[in-house]
Amino acid sequence: MQYFKLKFENKTPQKLGRFLLKNGFSKRALTNSQHHGGMVLVNHHRRYTSYLLHAGDEVIFILGEEKENKWLKPSSKKLNIVFEQKDYLVINKDAGILSIPSRYEDSDAVVNRLLHYFQQQKQTDLKPHVITRLDRDTSGLVLVGKNAVAHARFSKMEKNEFIKKYHAIVHGNFEEAQRQGTIDAPIGKIDAGVKRGVVNNGQRSVTKYRVLDQVKGASLIELQLLTGRTHQIRVHMQYLGHPLFGDPLYGIKDNFKRQALNCFYLEFDDPFSKKRQKIEIADPIDMEILWKNLISNEL
Repeated sequence: MQYFKLKFENKTPQKLGRFLLKNGFSKRALTNSQHHGGMVLVNHHRRYTSYLLHAGDEVIFILGEEKENKWLKPSSKKLNIVFEQKDYLVINKDAGILSIPSRYEDSDAVVNRLLHYFQQQKQTDLKPHVITRLDRDTSGLVLVGKNAVAHARFSKMEKNEFIKKYHAIVHGNFEEAQRQGTIDAPIGKIDAGVKRGVVNNGQRSVTKYRVLDQVKGASLIELQLLTGRTHQIRVHMQYLGHPLFGDPLYGIKDNFKRQALNCFYLEFDDPFSKKRQKIEIADPIDMEILWKNLISNEL
């Protein structure tokens, strides 16, 4: 059974429930602990959310059993774990794989592969909770909680505490004055399907970018998301007039088989150890080959 140990250090007494909520334990996790095999101990005595904590009290939160999703099946296909801690891990996701199962494809997403991984590790009490989801055809780093508490704690982080960077290969070249900047343009649905666009009544969407290199007709850029809207980078690059290679939904039909977009960098404060974590990977082979071919075509 998973548990978390905390120390109450405030001089002013506080109710146990409020203390737990402020420390990243969701209401669902508290309910789950009370009714599904978990409990909360204060100084080794079982207590409930109305209990009043005092300075120096030790709190042990024992996580209850999470409800089993019976239709979700494990998949034994390859899983590339690049970083792992007790309560979360980071996956390098290949393009072509869903982060979470969909209504129509429920057998081989990152979540399915993690279920198999947990079974192999004899940790069947763990349940994957995807925190930083990527589109199917975007590759790169995906942060996954191993329990509902990890998911809740990461989800409470401010955007400026969590840095997420991408590399993309886009059509066209940038003028000298446009080689770096911030796109602040609202994104919303433009039809009944999945397509998004920059629209006046959309949600505020902010992306920082800088050009790393350019060849004739193409640019390699680095992007950082300051908000997290669906298809944000793809929409903002189209808005600038530089759609991604391999992205016919938002741009030009070319020969690249998926959008040339890779999440290569994550940086965040570990909510459990309080350490600053920085995780970086190389871009995948298909994007490296595409860029080399674009360089060769210029020579």
